[in-house]
Amino acid sequence: QVQLVESGGGLVQPGGSLRLSCAASGFTFSSAAMSWYRQAPGKERELVASISVSGGITNYADSVKGRFTVSRDNAKNTVYLQMNSLKPEDTAVYYCYAPRRGYWGQGTQVTVSS
Repeated sequence: QVQLVESGGGLVQPGGSLRLSCAASGFTFSSAAMSWYRQAPGKERELVASISVSGGITNYADSVKGRFTVSRDNAKNTVYLQMNSLKPEDTAVYYCYAPRRGYWGQGTQVTVSS
């Protein structure tokens, strides 16, 4: 059974930080590129960051570049999203996704508010 389980979301003040984790199982994680998406209420789901199989290549949406960092630990079957300098507009449900396979996690809520 394929599973992508996100964790680490929560409530944080503007300027704060959170680290999201996505634990994968049921497929060969080490051969899969991975992505993070987010969806705010009433808005379309958008690509936030992506990372290559070995972690050597990363890409970011312009809105998060310089603030977010995506990484992975293939030995732990886990992909991470370190989010710094958070803004209210970062508030959304964040989803882990395996492109080329079509696997989605259930999402974790991130709320940035004072």
